[in-house]
Amino acid sequence: MGNRLSKIYTRTGDRGETGLGDGRRVPKDHPRIEAIGEVDTLNSQLGVLLAGLAEAGITEVSNVLAPCQHRLFDLGGELAMPSYQALNAHEVERLEQVIDTWNEELGPLKNFILPGGSALVAQAHVCRSVARAAERRCQQLNALEPLAGVGLAYINRLSDLLFVAARIIGRRQGVAEVLWQAAPKPEA
Repeated sequence: MGNRLSKIYTRTGDRGETGLGDGRRVPKDHPRIEAIGEVDTLNSQLGVLLAGLAEAGITEVSNVLAPCQHRLFDLGGELAMPSYQALNAHEVERLEQVIDTWNEELGPLKNFILPGGSALVAQAHVCRSVARAAERRCQQLNALEPLAGVGLAYINRLSDLLFVAARIIGRRQGVAEVLWQAAPKPEA
């Protein structure tokens, strides 16, 4: 692969616009750019989680999530180049298979859980919540400019996977889930 970036700054965005892969220029607050940015934020947060998993030696979860960084980059490419399609249904199915396998081990939830118990569990929940934000941004874009392909399904399933991953990480660490406790009701 040749050089992709010959220069890091171009000064072409100094007036509040950015270029898409198809040559269009759009405002930096365009819903497409918002979606790309949220997917990029998710990818960065996922990188933090993967670094922590590597340090903790939780390779099973790392092996599942590491390819997701590449697929998020693909999704960003699809968002930047509307006619480009990189993701396919197999990627969504892969996530569903892992969710089913991990859920079988975990069993059903009997209570709401909070994002905590360990730094890794909390980071997985940060990734999950950022995935939901990315999904909302993609849905906003989809309402204006319909998106082709499986990107919306992928980001939805990834947020589900990250929820289950948080639970599996806690289990692998031997950390109890932090169960939600309702606030006491005010007396009438």
